[in-house]
Amino acid sequence: MRKAEVKRTTKETDIELKLDLDGRGVSVTDTGIAFFDHMLNGFTKHGFFDMTLKCKGDLNVDGHHTVEDCGIVLGEALKQAVGDKAGMVRYGHFILPMDDALILCAVDFCGRPYFNYDLKFNTEYCGDFETELAREFFYAVSYSAGINLHLKQLDGMNSHHICEAAFKAFGKAVDMATRMDERVSGVLSTKGSL
Repeated sequence: MRKAEVKRTTKETDIELKLDLDGRGVSVTDTGIAFFDHMLNGFTKHGFFDMTLKCKGDLNVDGHHTVEDCGIVLGEALKQAVGDKAGMVRYGHFILPMDDALILCAVDFCGRPYFNYDLKFNTEYCGDFETELAREFFYAVSYSAGINLHLKQLDGMNSHHICEAAFKAFGKAVDMATRMDERVSGVLSTKGSL
């Protein structure tokens, strides 16, 4: 069962997340940040994950805690859902075009967190979402999940397109990396473990 349920409560956020890696791309998200919900729906739709995410955060302060903590919880859910990673492809990559934007995403479910980020936004906000929080989200996911994550902007001017392409590319790359392959015996590593 490649599913996970994660709950996390702090003084800043209260989050519940359910994730099914082998879904159909159906998601229900309610973070209180409409644009962030839109991005998460793109991640699940294009990764074919089913996800329910509810977050009550201190949006009276700003969106930082909500976005970062959702990243932490999603990372924990990904780590839980892949389990011991036996039979899993492990690596995934995608180059996603969205109008002017062209975003590369590559992931390795190696168990060692590393994050390389190169997105450049021309606006401070997309709707009610601070664009600098995209980095905080992906950083939190990579470290919480224990994955190597590279996000590179190859082209783009429109902040909405850049951000949306990044979330969708991440979904496609994670979908590829978490697929099962009958040729993989145990985990895909010359060391025999991840």
